[in-house]
Amino acid sequence: MSTTTPRPIAFFDMKAQQALIRAEIDAGIARILDHGRFIQGPEVDAIEARLAEFAGVGHAVGVSSGTDALQIALMAEGIGPGDAVFLPAFTYTATAEVPLVLGATPVFVDVDPATFNIDLEDLSRRVALVEREGRLRPRAVVGVDLYGQPANWPAIEGLCEKHGMFALDDAAQAFGGALHGRRLGAWAQATALSFYPTKTLGCYGDGGAILTDDAERAELYRSLRTHGEGKSRYEVLRTGMNGRLDSIQAAILLAKMPLLEGELAARRRAATWYEAALAGQVATPQVAPGAESAWGIYTILLRDAAQRARVQAAMQAAGVPSAVYYPRPLHHQPAYQAAHARGIEAGAPPLPVSEDLCARCLSLPMHPYLSEEDVARVARAVIAGL
Repeated sequence: MSTTTPRPIAFFDMKAQQALIRAEIDAGIARILDHGRFIQGPEVDAIEARLAEFAGVGHAVGVSSGTDALQIALMAEGIGPGDAVFLPAFTYTATAEVPLVLGATPVFVDVDPATFNIDLEDLSRRVALVEREGRLRPRAVVGVDLYGQPANWPAIEGLCEKHGMFALDDAAQAFGGALHGRRLGAWAQATALSFYPTKTLGCYGDGGAILTDDAERAELYRSLRTHGEGKSRYEVLRTGMNGRLDSIQAAILLAKMPLLEGELAARRRAATWYEAALAGQVATPQVAPGAESAWGIYTILLRDAAQRARVQAAMQAAGVPSAVYYPRPLHHQPAYQAAHARGIEAGAPPLPVSEDLCARCLSLPMHPYLSEEDVARVARAVIAGL
């Protein structure tokens, strides 16, 4: 008697996508090899125009990574020593390391237990505490659209306007998401994108972009990404960095852009299948009213860390991958503990939701090339471990 082994399920499937556009990718790279403009070639201008058009903004500035996008955006505001930058405690390290690199102090904020995005009530409380202490100046809020779900940008923008702070959207996991009919990128004063290979729009290396409607900011971003240069290469107007998007990565993004709308629809379809298969078994993602998630990562909540371990073991036994985004909140990371203590010295509220999520969250395979049967297999493995 013969048996058939189910096809492997990829956590992120880049090979299926590449098979559709390999010819376009090869042709784009060949053009660059021919013209030889490996840095700031015409492909960079072209992808910047496509990104701005897709997001509905006036300007897109290609940069070398999502982290550099955050750093350039904060550098442009002059943020540095003595400044407080508010950001969620439950997110990737890049969001927090950038303020520290610039000499500013990250102030960690708890997140909403339903959306996992920055909690506006806790944010307001921490801004008030920093103002009352008077040691740091509240300068910026970095909202993160975690897992693809838009943060509450109208409320964040309102709070920033009230306190004279810069609103920066970290949409690394969420390009293609929307809120109240406006794409992410059109909210906040600037939006940082990552094109890391696993993102909703990813290249084959590091890459990123900054989106904004502010022409003066866009001009400043272009200068800062190229060593602070002015109208010519050897006119240096300010201290900048080497943060350019290279032509080959831009060509890969150009080949992928025509797939993006269809892939976003496929991600939404996969999320619907997950919801139908897992509802009532585990806590599934909840999309806020008026929001359209990009479904960059699909994350469920288990009862506790022990149940998560059992579910992961059951998934591994079934040949189904999983991941934990994130196992430790930022304020517990050794690199940030001292900064956390400095941020609010007196009466800092705890961060219980972030700590709880780190013990219970589990991310499942999510990409546009999942079939309904793939999702059913993942769900069966999850349920088997409960």
